[in-house]
Amino acid sequence: MLALFVLVPLALVLILNILRFDFIKKISCWTGVLAALAQIGFVLFVPIDKLASQSGFFGKYFAFNFTMDSLSKLMLLTIGIVVFAAVLIGQFTYSDDTKRFNFLNLMLLALAGMNGIVMVSDIFSLYVFIEIVAVASFILISTYKDKLALESTFKYIVLSIAATVFIMLSIAIFMLLSGGTSFASITSMSKSYAGSPLIIIAVCMFISGTFTKGGLVPFHGWLPDAHSSAPGSISILLSGIVIKVTGIYPLIRILNLTGGGGDTVKDILLVIGALSIVVGALASLGQNDMKRMLAFSSVSQMGYIVLSLGTGTALGIAGAVFHILNHAIFKSQLFANAAAVEKQAGTRDMNKLGGLAKKMPITGGTSIVAMLSISGIPPLSGFWSKLLIILALWQSAHYTYAFIAVVASVITLAYFLMLQRKVFFGQLAQGLENIKEAKAGLVLPAIILALLTICIGIFFPFIYNKLILPIQSILK
Repeated sequence: MLALFVLVPLALVLILNILRFDFIKKISCWTGVLAALAQIGFVLFVPIDKLASQSGFFGKYFAFNFTMDSLSKLMLLTIGIVVFAAVLIGQFTYSDDTKRFNFLNLMLLALAGMNGIVMVSDIFSLYVFIEIVAVASFILISTYKDKLALESTFKYIVLSIAATVFIMLSIAIFMLLSGGTSFASITSMSKSYAGSPLIIIAVCMFISGTFTKGGLVPFHGWLPDAHSSAPGSISILLSGIVIKVTGIYPLIRILNLTGGGGDTVKDILLVIGALSIVVGALASLGQNDMKRMLAFSSVSQMGYIVLSLGTGTALGIAGAVFHILNHAIFKSQLFANAAAVEKQAGTRDMNKLGGLAKKMPITGGTSIVAMLSISGIPPLSGFWSKLLIILALWQSAHYTYAFIAVVASVITLAYFLMLQRKVFFGQLAQGLENIKEAKAGLVLPAIILALLTICIGIFFPFIYNKLILPIQSILK
């Protein structure tokens, strides 16, 4: 059954291109919306043991070996939520049916690739699916085909090539030492060669590649440019889930397989995490482009996740994984708000905006919810994951890093207050007198994501016990 998470999106691409009629192009994005909703439903309501069943034709003959655990389940849920929002936004931001159709095809390919990443049970297959998502992302970023889009795509390709080299070299070392690429063989080998410098080198090369894919400092240069040049729906995909599935998830897996890589690797994670938090937060303060600010903010928030992983504790893992879910939701919401503002006002320059809350109250209101959550204000979801991260740092005696995490949250609140003031508060900017609230297709995703942010925060104990605690048991 697990193979269907990959095969269904691929089959939809094939069917849509065979039935390439005009009316198919008009409704193509709704196919993607239904696929994402179906994935969310399966993950929420079908038990893991049934999802993981490999019986039937696909389980026997599909080329890749898939497995399912609590972390995979959470990631599949997160992927479904973000893809739902991104495709729905795309349906109402692309005016040309052909562009909408091409966008949906690439989104389905990215969906299949991301699902494959979180379910494979060997490291080489993991790499293959990472590259599938990367190729789809390259094309999506360059959708507008202007100078900025092509330049940012080129930067992403160059950095991704470097990341691929590091990852492949790491895989080669693991193969030489273990004689295979399966997660089980790597785990067994890591126990036999515990503390070996060669394993540390392999882990460091692998995490260097994941840092690039995840937009961590100093490999983050592609991320702000990609967001600035890509359509809003693609920014939702990139920041909401791609940097987590291709960057953070493989990092978590390799750390788990190799026992954390030792103190050297943990120190690297702590330093890179803290550096990303500070650089991303400070860079956000100096931005006037709404989406560019949100992109640098993603760099900072990815830093929180890596910093938490650097503690090497069960609580640190819980905080990191929970922040993956929370950030995917409220950052997707913020980019949905940015897409609505750009669609209605015709600009993302915050110096040319102002007072939009009077004309776009739903967009302004949902933006406040996401802003407060990402800044760690209780009782919203972002408060709980940041609290877990700070507690993990404090309990593991990393007091300086805990202090950095707290101060950076204050800076985060500062630049988001600046965004609210420039875009939604104050006097209505000249020339925007006739602006109206965005259409339902642009507003609905933001409302749903805002409600999720509120509900996860309010029902934190239930969410933590059902989704996060089971993950701690498999990531030891």
